[in-house]
Amino acid sequence: MNIRLTEEIWKEGNMYVSYCPEVDISSCGENVSEAKRNLIEAIIINIEETKKMGTFDQFLEDCGLEEITTDVLSVRKELIEFTPIEVSI
Repeated sequence: MNIRLTEEIWKEGNMYVSYCPEVDISSCGENVSEAKRNLIEAIIINIEETKKMGTFDQFLEDCGLEEITTDVLSVRKELIEFTPIEVSI
């Protein structure tokens, strides 16, 4: 089974932070690829723990995930654009 999620990455000091809003999990790394890898690992660990505890279905519901094909879960919304903006005040 695959789950489609959103990944946000930004630089914070000398580290890169990766965050998945659907599951509210973040991680970091010394470069972008390490931050991505660490986030995926953290998500997988979290999912494995929910399965062990018997709360996986509740986890999926809480994250807003739904089955879109036989083997793919996705959020009900799709990220179209993520762009920093500047607003004058």
